[in-house]
Amino acid sequence: MPHEEYLNLPGVKGGKKLTYLQYLVVFDKFTPPQCNITRQEKMTEQYFSYVGSLAQYLESFIRRVKPLEDLEKLFRAFDEEFEQSWEMGMVPGWEAKQAAQSNGGAAKPEEMGGVWCADCEREFKNDNVYKAHLTGKKHIKNAQVANGTPNGDTAMSHGITTSAGGPALARLKERAVAEREHRIQKLASAMSTEREDTRVNVERKAGMTDRERQQELAALFAEDSMFTNATATGDADAADADDDEKVYNPLKLPLAWDGKPIPFWLYKLHGLGVEFPCEICGNYVYMGRRAFDKHFSEQRHIYGLKCLGITQTGLFSQITGIEEAQRLWDKIQRDKKLIEERKGGAGVEEMEDTQGHVMPRKVYEDLRKAGLL
Repeated sequence: MPHEEYLNLPGVKGGKKLTYLQYLVVFDKFTPPQCNITRQEKMTEQYFSYVGSLAQYLESFIRRVKPLEDLEKLFRAFDEEFEQSWEMGMVPGWEAKQAAQSNGGAAKPEEMGGVWCADCEREFKNDNVYKAHLTGKKHIKNAQVANGTPNGDTAMSHGITTSAGGPALARLKERAVAEREHRIQKLASAMSTEREDTRVNVERKAGMTDRERQQELAALFAEDSMFTNATATGDADAADADDDEKVYNPLKLPLAWDGKPIPFWLYKLHGLGVEFPCEICGNYVYMGRRAFDKHFSEQRHIYGLKCLGITQTGLFSQITGIEEAQRLWDKIQRDKKLIEERKGGAGVEEMEDTQGHVMPRKVYEDLRKAGLL
């Protein structure tokens, strides 16, 4: 993350850490007082990597938020503006150094009223203090870096990759860093609206509780899933047709709800390889005990029983043969008729004797033959 890289930069690490909200305000500021990173610290590999990754991130971001604009033309305008500013020595923070005077690089601008050391980028009140610091290790090291000929140990300790090549090479590296800083500033200016929206959103989330954040995330996920489902529904039929053509099923396994063969272990578990034919259903073959037991209450089997004249279908579970079903139905009818006769129920012919007694015909005939009437 650019914010984390910024906090670990030389000149920033160890000082007051900026929050992400504060970083959004100052990330495109590279000059004092907003940025206290010295010119020497900007020549390190760590700083060069930071500005490079930040510029690359902003460039990719503007491509996403403004896909219809001619961004290549905009980037060329940024480069041309930087070229002009660099040639004129007007890039903020990277102005060309004044020619060193005979006293070893000291300058006395009228507006300063003191002595300025270009190598250390520091002002001294008088000549005595300035001359005393010329023999210090810090000044010698800064002078070597400015001239492009630092000692090996010193250069490695600061991440500086300047090799022997003189001030021209050092100026070339300054140009590379300045170009990235300039691009960051221009990209941030071009996305000022998005930058302000981001700042407002960060402030809003900072004032929310953890529960409110979770609810907001859940609402966003739900909205995203609804949009995804709506988008996928339009292509579902065509995708299903393509999938059906590509199904590989050499074992002829039954298909699951998604149109793909079920696992073989599930096929064996339910005994789907066992055939159960039913003559009443027109010799239809059911695969597996579960499907066979279930079909007795289905329309196909009930219709076959009604075609045989059987109305009480619930009594014919596990009966698959036509002849067997007919024999069972005849037996049920005989038993039913016999029970009704014994109970004197409906369907029994009744007779009445001379005294007005009502009785079944069979009883009446038996009594008459016995001479009891």
